Amino acid sequence: MATADITPAQPKGATGVLLLADGTALWGYGFGAAGSAVGEVCFNTSMTGYQEVMTDPSYAAQIVTFTFPHIGNVGANAEDIEGQVESAVGCVVREEVTPHSNFRSQQQFTDWMEAHGKIGLSGIDTRALTRFIRLSGAPNAVIAHAPDGNFDLPELLARAQDWAGLEGMDLAQRVTREAQQDWEGGAWTLEKGYGRAPRDAQPHVVAIDYGAKDNIFRNLVKAGARVTVVPAKASLEEVLAHKPDGVFLSNGPGDPAATGEYAVPVIKALLERDIPLFGICLGHQMLALAAGAKTTKMHQGHRGANHPVQRVAFGEDGGWGETTGLVEITSMNHGFAVDGETLPAGVEQTHVSLFDGSNCGISITGKKAFGVQYHPEASPGPQDSFYLFEKFVGMLG
Repeated sequence: MATADITPAQPKGATGVLLLADGTALWGYGFGAAGSAVGEVCFNTSMTGYQEVMTDPSYAAQIVTFTFPHIGNVGANAEDIEGQVESAVGCVVREEVTPHSNFRSQQQFTDWMEAHGKIGLSGIDTRALTRFIRLSGAPNAVIAHAPDGNFDLPELLARAQDWAGLEGMDLAQRVTREAQQDWEGGAWTLEKGYGRAPRDAQPHVVAIDYGAKDNIFRNLVKAGARVTVVPAKASLEEVLAHKPDGVFLSNGPGDPAATGEYAVPVIKALLERDIPLFGICLGHQMLALAAGAKTTKMHQGHRGANHPVQRVAFGEDGGWGETTGLVEITSMNHGFAVDGETLPAGVEQTHVSLFDGSNCGISITGKKAFGVQYHPEASPGPQDSFYLFEKFVGMLG
């Protein structure tokens, strides 16, 4: 039962609310789908790509606060979708969503949100909310939209308070593909859209889907690989049955320690067989757990398309053939991280965040196995890190 006082009171004309578990109510104007949803509130600093963000499975069970004020001004289309499964439940924006103005737009963002069952809330002081998250951590909350302005606030507060949160939650099973899939999509080009992946391409990569963004697979294809996607709980035997030249470990939502209950034994067995491995985000965390490290819940997480990451173990000693010390501007989306202090002997830290020094990359000595915490596939974001796909595919020759 809800025990906190709900403050402030609902102002006249408000049709949407973000109700935090501590009873704080942020009132605004709802758009998109009507209804309510519970999740963890985070913030994303990207200036572009809001549609890709809202369809990224890594945002499952989260409410995204966009720090950039003009969200929705380029509309929505059928191409800029990163996943067809569960993703962000809603978003919070500063300004009212204005009419779309972009030659690729096919639909108003508000209409797209409604069609996809996602709740939007405008008119919020997103700078103040972002500052709150930075100081106090990511809160649990309910986002609600009622066109008539009627809310059952005690019931909404009880939902926010009763929700267990992301820590300890395995969400990969909720967002993974249910069956294996031969990936067919290629890179996107203007006016032509997405290309087709040549099915006779070699080498062959088996990608374990913990909640993958589609652009990861497109980039593996662009780097020269043929890709077969398998579900998160695929067994070692099911992975090996495809005779992979290498195995990719995808991004995804939730607590890596929870997903690791079934993922880590498979990854350990792949390492023992010296099969090349490449992990991104949750896949990076799974690789680290399999190597003996630990993961931790972050205070606020990293989410945006402008995060500086420095290479700290490159060059001849690192064996990467890249420049040590070089800084990449990267796209990130994670609320958990590998604890760099727990990396065991034989696991080298290759990248660190220049925001807080947290681990952003590892490689395993004597193995063709590495992972990065950030998103080299972008969508949205810079493309400084595409070399990682080329590096992985080049290992498989």
